[in-house]
Amino acid sequence: MNSHTKRSWGEAFRALTNPRVITMLFLGFSAGIPILLIFSTLSIWLREAGVERATVTYFSWAALGYSFKFVWAPLIDRLPLPVLHTALGRRRSWLIVAQTAIIAAILWMGLTDPAQNLTMMAFAAVALGFASATQDIVIDAYRIEAVDVDLQAMMSSAYIAGYRIGMIVAGAGALTIAALIEGEGTYQPLAWRVAYGCMALAMCVGVLTTLLVSEPVVVRKDSKYFHQTSDYIRFILMFALTIITFIAANIYVGDALAPLKTSMIDGGMTKELAGFLTGTLQLAVAVIVAIAVAWITTLAGITPREMVRETYVAPIKDFIDRYGKVAIIVLALIGFYRIADIVMGVMANVFYTDIGFSKEEIAAVSKTFGLFMTIGGSFLGGILSVRYGVIRVLFLGALLSAVTNILFAIMAQIPANTAMFAVVIMADNLSGGLATAAFIAYLSGLTNISFTAMQYAIFSSIMTLFPKVIAGFSGTAVDAVGYQAFFVGTAILGLPVLVLVVLAGRLTDVEHPKAKKPAR
Repeated sequence: MNSHTKRSWGEAFRALTNPRVITMLFLGFSAGIPILLIFSTLSIWLREAGVERATVTYFSWAALGYSFKFVWAPLIDRLPLPVLHTALGRRRSWLIVAQTAIIAAILWMGLTDPAQNLTMMAFAAVALGFASATQDIVIDAYRIEAVDVDLQAMMSSAYIAGYRIGMIVAGAGALTIAALIEGEGTYQPLAWRVAYGCMALAMCVGVLTTLLVSEPVVVRKDSKYFHQTSDYIRFILMFALTIITFIAANIYVGDALAPLKTSMIDGGMTKELAGFLTGTLQLAVAVIVAIAVAWITTLAGITPREMVRETYVAPIKDFIDRYGKVAIIVLALIGFYRIADIVMGVMANVFYTDIGFSKEEIAAVSKTFGLFMTIGGSFLGGILSVRYGVIRVLFLGALLSAVTNILFAIMAQIPANTAMFAVVIMADNLSGGLATAAFIAYLSGLTNISFTAMQYAIFSSIMTLFPKVIAGFSGTAVDAVGYQAFFVGTAILGLPVLVLVVLAGRLTDVEHPKAKKPAR
């Protein structure tokens, strides 16, 4: 594994008080608020408003921006915002715009009654998802550029802690506010208006943080092609046409494939597999059509080919040039590192219910106690990474994530026991927090400062793509082999990751990235 200058425990703990690390706690809080306002909190509001269950689930698509944020991440790397760029700098200017857009979208949702105008609520939710994903892109870029790689794990620890606290506020906090105003068994839009208004007010924490912190000092190579305002307008026009085409194609192809999905299911194929196959085909066609439109705009002269190459091709080429054939191992590690955790995690709540735990027990142990264990694990991962290095903690996190899944297999063999439940949750969430902190630090070390937003957005999309695809079949696997064999199987899935960590540690040097990142 690559070299690391071992630090004292005192130096490791002092890293917690670094001003940049504290800043990430507040920015993480700002990032954690929007996600539940699209998912669980909004779902409860929609059900109370009498929206059908099938329609409620469609609203989860509003968060697709999180999965495709690498599409517009290059804009954030390349495009300076008029006036704000001069006043605040590249990262802070984009951050303040994203946070303002989040506040506006939350207020838009709060002022919309889904019982009266469901379409308007859908537009507001999509706007919130897009603005929130944009904020994530900028925060990731800010975090990577603000400190050296040896503090990245601690920065990610503070971010995770703040993010989880933000989720509590947007989840339990928003629901509590709505419940205090709303009478039991009645639907009152005012209650949700006030709750979402309070969430918009909570976003001011992020706005104030952005205004108070300093811009990261980095040296970038100026663009060869972005000089005048017209250059940016032409590029944005190409981008807008491509996105509109992608959305339209996705909707049209989805409707066209609906009969095919039905015939697959009628022919004996499982609903999950039919949905996966048609969904993959739908996405592939939409992406191909969107790329074709982007290519046509370059042929038509709307956007110069060199400009597109610098924005989208150069970040990928840079990564391949720096790592060569080793890039395959690195990408495999990124794509598989969280597989044991994610594949097991999608069945966790169903498992707790099936073995006899009540909703109150699940909320108290898994959600509340588990939350503090995750935060504790993330800070432990940060401290250990500062002392021993990212790669060693990355290996430890992968090992513990696989081993703790065995504890779930043991729990599946015994009657519901709250003490055992707490022990398993403590082990699982501590290891998960530790692994996540080290993994984020590792991804940060892979980026080139010239393409921070784009490269990290690609990495963060890859890291959940394949595990989520496999996780879609978790329910089918449990039905086939039972919980015990399923949990053992997820642990086995995590073992090849250990080999990938060792290989990546030997062949790459994220501990001293400057040696791998020539000035551009």
